[in-house]
Amino acid sequence: MIQSIRCTIPITLFLLTILGFSCQSAVEEEPPRPNILFAISDDQSYPSAGIYGAKELQTPATDGVAKRGVRFTNAFCAAPQCSPSRAAILTGLNIWQLEEAGTHSSYFPRKFPVFTQQLKQSGYQLGYTGKPWGPGNWKDAGWPENPVGPAFNEITYDSVPFTGINKRNYAANFEAFLSQRQKGEPFFFWYGCHEPHRVFEAGSGRKAGKNMANTVVPQFLPEDSVIRDDILDYNLEIEWFDQHLGKMLSLLEEEGELENTIVIITSDNGMAFPSAKANLYEYGTHIPLIMAGPGIVQNEAREQVVSLIDLAPTLLEMTEAAPLPNISGRSITSLLSLPSSEGLPPHREFVLTGRERHTHARPNNFGYPARAIRTADFLYIHNFDSTRWPAGDPEVQFPADHVAPKGFKSMAGGFHDIDPAPSKTFILNHREDLPLFYALAVAKRPQEQLYQIKDDPACIENLADKPAFLAIKEELKTQLFERLQEQGDPRVLGTGDIFESYPRFAGMREFDGFKERGKYNPKYGKAKLQD
Repeated sequence: MIQSIRCTIPITLFLLTILGFSCQSAVEEEPPRPNILFAISDDQSYPSAGIYGAKELQTPATDGVAKRGVRFTNAFCAAPQCSPSRAAILTGLNIWQLEEAGTHSSYFPRKFPVFTQQLKQSGYQLGYTGKPWGPGNWKDAGWPENPVGPAFNEITYDSVPFTGINKRNYAANFEAFLSQRQKGEPFFFWYGCHEPHRVFEAGSGRKAGKNMANTVVPQFLPEDSVIRDDILDYNLEIEWFDQHLGKMLSLLEEEGELENTIVIITSDNGMAFPSAKANLYEYGTHIPLIMAGPGIVQNEAREQVVSLIDLAPTLLEMTEAAPLPNISGRSITSLLSLPSSEGLPPHREFVLTGRERHTHARPNNFGYPARAIRTADFLYIHNFDSTRWPAGDPEVQFPADHVAPKGFKSMAGGFHDIDPAPSKTFILNHREDLPLFYALAVAKRPQEQLYQIKDDPACIENLADKPAFLAIKEELKTQLFERLQEQGDPRVLGTGDIFESYPRFAGMREFDGFKERGKYNPKYGKAKLQD
């Protein structure tokens, strides 16, 4: 009996020791790496969401994410155009650092690493639905797939409520991605909603029951029922974006993944209205940004100035993936993880934005080169060629019997850097009795512009030549040009015409001079991928 007890004691101790190690191992086991749902709308300005005070908008999914996380009130895209802005998000670089990808609808050079591929190399499964990086040509630039990742776009609706809405069933495609992914492995999914990109179905907002009286008209647009109606249609499409986001969040909750998913809500650039999209003004670059998920404090607002190029280093840090080398973005993890009550470290004193070519809107396929610096209080814009029309050249007059050559887009209306819209047509048709709004939208601009944003978010009064603001203007200009010099911007290094050489793969118009689709302009810069 004694011998039996003596034999069992070592065994018992051994089992207890193993059990102890197992328990300790379970306690010390690393938490799973977070998933990422990146929800990006197309052409949505700040503050177009309920959580930002837009009472005419019903965005419960967006508002709910904000209450579970952090909403930024001073977030800016790198460029007020789709593909340059998306390239900047993916690379953590400003558009003047991205060669062809810094212009609209050109190549995305393979030489620039993107954060999505860093995630993939660290074990993340990638996917997207809707609009990824684009428009532009990634295939001939050497990418095996869109820089965002593989597409999940097969599922579509037979019909949608209004003709302006894309038929892609974003939420169903996300569900398809979830069903095929390898369980237990983290994922990154890009929900690239096509809305609220134009064209809208005219009157769709009213047909959906929206009240024109509740519409807030920005001060850079005239007060008229045509404008209000146009904004209602825009609001309707933002709500479509929000509805699919809500369905995706529900899918994550059903899968038990919501608590371990970083949710990001933003837009690539501002609303497609005159004086907004394709402009470095406030409503062209100031966009929503909301983040929630593991490691992020809840129901807080941040007034710090941040850029969407900051997202790449932030997400790589939060997922412990390898960082991107030599980028301009700065991680905002401290703004996400610390409550305001503990005090927050400084992030940026300012952000930089810029634009080059948007559509084919000028002779020789020229763009509109401009750079800007935005602090918490001021916006300074430097227009490098103030002889050009900022919204594209006015309408070219052809004989009445003129027929456009096959393959060229319409020249009607002019000012083609503004998307076709009832608001645009209204302003152009009322140029005589609404000269201020016409000038804000399309008139040539001085080389320097300065706006005091808190008093003038519509960017109406240019203070650049006011004696009281000369010191501020010179300080901002110096800061802007120093950063551009450091980052190798061709526009300040004397080689800025390289931007005029880059090809455009979207539609071309009949303007004089160079207009070959998908080709480099041999007069400017050196062809790189021509063959």
